[in-house]
Amino acid sequence: MEEVMMAIVIVGILFIALPWLIFHYVTKWKSQATLTTEDENLLDELHDLARRLDDRLCTIERIMTAENPAWRSVACDPAAIGLEDRSIAESSLSATTNEPRRIGR
Repeated sequence: MEEVMMAIVIVGILFIALPWLIFHYVTKWKSQATLTTEDENLLDELHDLARRLDDRLCTIERIMTAENPAWRSVACDPAAIGLEDRSIAESSLSATTNEPRRIGR
């Protein structure tokens, strides 16, 4: 008798409780994976902001090109400019005094 009850409990767990538990959490995950209207509104605002910033950047590039057509070649590699500033600082440091020279502000 005890073995029959144990078999019924095991079959009930395997065929009723376990699938119910799996399907319950699958539906929970699916409902949370969708975008809410608030999320969609935020994405629309961010898209509009990105478009406006892109327009501003294009305007600035047009102004810079009108003032100096070669501005891109001057500002293309900021790392090289930093290396030039460093070599200038090192040469002035070794040439005059032991105090470091301030670059920039």
